[in-house]
Amino acid sequence: MARWFNISGPCKQAKHYMLAPTVRLPNLSRFIQQESYFVIHAPRQTGKTTAMLALAKQLTESGNYTAALVSVELGAPFSHDLARAEITILDSWQGSAKIDLPKDLQPPLNWDTAQPGRKIQGALQAWAQASKRPLVLFIDEIDSLRDETLISILRQLRDGYRGRPTNFPISVGLIGLRDVRDYKVASGVSETVAGVGFRPGKLLNPKGDRLNTASPFNIKDRSLTMRDFNAAEVAQLYQQHTSDTGQVFTEEASQLAYDLTQGQPWLVNALAKEIVEELVTDTSVAITVEHINQAKEILISRKDTHLDSLAERLTETRVKAIIEPMLAGTELGNVPNDDIQFVIDLGLCKMNPQGGMVIANQIYREVLPRVLTVTL
Repeated sequence: MARWFNISGPCKQAKHYMLAPTVRLPNLSRFIQQESYFVIHAPRQTGKTTAMLALAKQLTESGNYTAALVSVELGAPFSHDLARAEITILDSWQGSAKIDLPKDLQPPLNWDTAQPGRKIQGALQAWAQASKRPLVLFIDEIDSLRDETLISILRQLRDGYRGRPTNFPISVGLIGLRDVRDYKVASGVSETVAGVGFRPGKLLNPKGDRLNTASPFNIKDRSLTMRDFNAAEVAQLYQQHTSDTGQVFTEEASQLAYDLTQGQPWLVNALAKEIVEELVTDTSVAITVEHINQAKEILISRKDTHLDSLAERLTETRVKAIIEPMLAGTELGNVPNDDIQFVIDLGLCKMNPQGGMVIANQIYREVLPRVLTVTL
């Protein structure tokens, strides 16, 4: 079956051109062996879900662990209705486990008997106790949750932590766009409502829109990120298309694709997809620099989902306060280090090896001014 360049959802080896899914992750085996809890954060559409699905599969197939990737995204609409969020999330996890795990490793059917506010903890406790192997859990889309629901689930993970390895997952990874300190909470969330057990002043920033501390998840050993492709990996990805179809990406075209994208995975795939499916469908025609530039202009003018999502990021005051002066070539001024790290975590900017911070890639440098003009 013909493969294609994927720009939506997790990659599958049989259908998509893709690199080894875990090659761009930090080596997580040490953290899992040491029964660590950790955070992995990276911008959208960089391959986090694909990589964590692959890692969970590898760990399970090793025979040493029961490992699963689950998501809390379906609980996102219930940020102020914890009981409903817990039921929805656990039902989603049960469904995922049925797809990804053999029957004898799936969670028990009666695993959600705890009281609201402790259902996640109780379910994971029941699953860990029922599993014949140590349980490893990767929780995707964690920062889609907000407010009381987010705080409660972080608190339940922290409270259950001491029960590992036999009464709770030995290792948990929180997977999301942001590091834990930037998870969003509303200004009305207090220690009484959330049951967090520390002062609201430590929980919320002055605007009350995000965590300024990892306290609800202070059991984490490390916050890690997932890197973009390097130039050699872009060439390797494009070579897969050549191997399948005979259509060549010239060396200069592959290099330009990297230069324009700096290896951002969605952009790398989107450029190639536009070219091979729309611009140059004759596989006897080599793909050149001119085709890469043409595809770049089409992506920018069309504002596909990935590029259009930049507008949402730029509505945040602290993001705009950094991006606007950077594009204008003026000094940033007194910008908090957390805000600088935040725009880096979002993938909008990166640190220049020669010093200072720059927009992450040339395509973003062309898109962001247009987005800012609309959002001002």
